[in-house]
Amino acid sequence: MSINLPSRYEDLNEAYKGRLVPNSDLISLIIRAEKSMKISGGIRFLPLFGESGSGKSSASRELSTHMPDVVCIELAREEIESRNLLMIKIKAINERNPNKLLVFVVDQYEENVQGRERIPTQFVEILSLLDRGELRAIPAVFIWLTTSVEFRNMLTDATSRNRRILLHNSFSISGPSKSDWEKIIEETFSFHNEGIPLSDYGLVREDLTEIGLEAKTIGEFIQLVGDKLGESVDSLQNISEYQIIMLWPVADSLRNQRVLQFSRPREGYRLNWDSWYSELNEDDRRTLPLHEFNRTRLYFDFRIIPVRAADLHRLCLDLSDDNKTLANTYLTRFSKTHFYHVISDSWQTYEYNPVRERESTRSEDARVWYETVTTQPTQLGKRIAKILVGCGLNAVYEKNIVTSHSSVRVDIYVETESNTRPKKIVELKAYSAENTMPSTIKEQIKVTLRRHAQLAGFLARQ
Repeated sequence: MSINLPSRYEDLNEAYKGRLVPNSDLISLIIRAEKSMKISGGIRFLPLFGESGSGKSSASRELSTHMPDVVCIELAREEIESRNLLMIKIKAINERNPNKLLVFVVDQYEENVQGRERIPTQFVEILSLLDRGELRAIPAVFIWLTTSVEFRNMLTDATSRNRRILLHNSFSISGPSKSDWEKIIEETFSFHNEGIPLSDYGLVREDLTEIGLEAKTIGEFIQLVGDKLGESVDSLQNISEYQIIMLWPVADSLRNQRVLQFSRPREGYRLNWDSWYSELNEDDRRTLPLHEFNRTRLYFDFRIIPVRAADLHRLCLDLSDDNKTLANTYLTRFSKTHFYHVISDSWQTYEYNPVRERESTRSEDARVWYETVTTQPTQLGKRIAKILVGCGLNAVYEKNIVTSHSSVRVDIYVETESNTRPKKIVELKAYSAENTMPSTIKEQIKVTLRRHAQLAGFLARQ
């Protein structure tokens, strides 16, 4: 299992850097500097303090992303130490970007060199000479990033002979508001892991809130979350032999879409935790054991799959007749449904096509029929088990599964030859069209998660 959660600016995907939240205080200061230089000329220097992980690099090096008239460049070590090399770099950047404000960033250079106490005087002296000479007509701002208040003050003091270039004598960055950390880390993780949400690796919002209490900066917060992920990776690989599938018959495209909003069809209809979570009210979010529910979802590889009534109709006539012969034509059609591909472990070899509900006599007949059988879930479940047997699966209707923690009575139980999850627990949700509402689906997911959390021992039985 390979996951990626960068905690430093340098490790971020280049395409993601443009999404970083701008620092309004720093942008305002750069705008002020640009206006000041237009009026009185010269360059400007900004010593900038921020604790490690506060977002100094992100805020300063992405200024050009948020300000089109700014070009931002990080200075290399040799350019910091040599006036000639620095001047060559500045002129080259200015020639390629005429009429733009140049922002040069020194990123914690002093942490890696000897004689740090001499650096402020030497560098500021170079800037003062350039300010009076070659850089008079080139609008440039130099930002020195440091994690030391003492060194920031040394840089400030070094400008005592040329206060005009000092943009601010005590500027600092604390990073984004703590209330935004959870959203930022979820977006960062998802972007760097092919769109997979953080909750799929066992961490939900409530876990992030708790971890955030221990962190002083967003960088430290990301690092702590990364440590927590590292603890859980091995345990997540110890997967259960059971898989839970909620099967929800639907008779029209509207109900089909309502069920689909809670799943990720292209991933074999895995439960979309974020969509389900968004449907919860504040009381639910406060009182439900969400960590245990999420753990249950991952442990049992929870799926929720709609199946069209039209694919059941002709196979489910005369439900009271247990000896009903099932026509091969209809069984073949059923074996092509997404539900069957998932439960038979053939999803990985299936070339995905989205379900499209078409208006037809067949679908209309099925819709009318389905409304007559939603009051017969027991008989419908028994017939679906018979259909699965007819398609070649080892399926039974109603089976008790017992652990030392709890027990559940399974609507339909299927065993396959899967190497990882050979045992399928199918919960049938035979609801009428009027009752197939987002609130109903949300509640049924909650009930199913609780029941199986107790089965696995993640929750005590009440």
